[in-house]
Amino acid sequence: MKQNIIHIALVVKDYDEALDFYVTKLKFDVIEDTYQPEQDKRWVVIAPPNSSGVTLLLAKASKPEQEAFIGNQAGGRVFLFLNTDDFWRDYEYMKSVGVSFIREPKEQDYGTVAVFEDLYGNRWDLLQMNPDHPMVARTM
Repeated sequence: MKQNIIHIALVVKDYDEALDFYVTKLKFDVIEDTYQPEQDKRWVVIAPPNSSGVTLLLAKASKPEQEAFIGNQAGGRVFLFLNTDDFWRDYEYMKSVGVSFIREPKEQDYGTVAVFEDLYGNRWDLLQMNPDHPMVARTM
């Protein structure tokens, strides 16, 4: 059996402001942006550049219960993990375009990591795993 997680839904306040952050500041690619008239919503899928794994489905909150989770999908914990092949390149670039880091870079047993927040306050790890980390072998 082979299965994959292909999308993670990220609840956002507005499609276009979310796209502006992810595409402009994080350099993500827009994989799909299709209007669905029967539901009056958009199917917006984005991914980091040159990635082949999980994508983010930007899901606009459509009711008050959903709005409460914008920026807090993981209860204040790190929610998403952005792995890079060059931590310092991406860290310096992200800082230069105003991405807010709430934990400065740190060397860990598994690699180099810093925590940043997206435009809504969801926490992300920016990380570069050491070459001997088990996840590195899975992504090659």
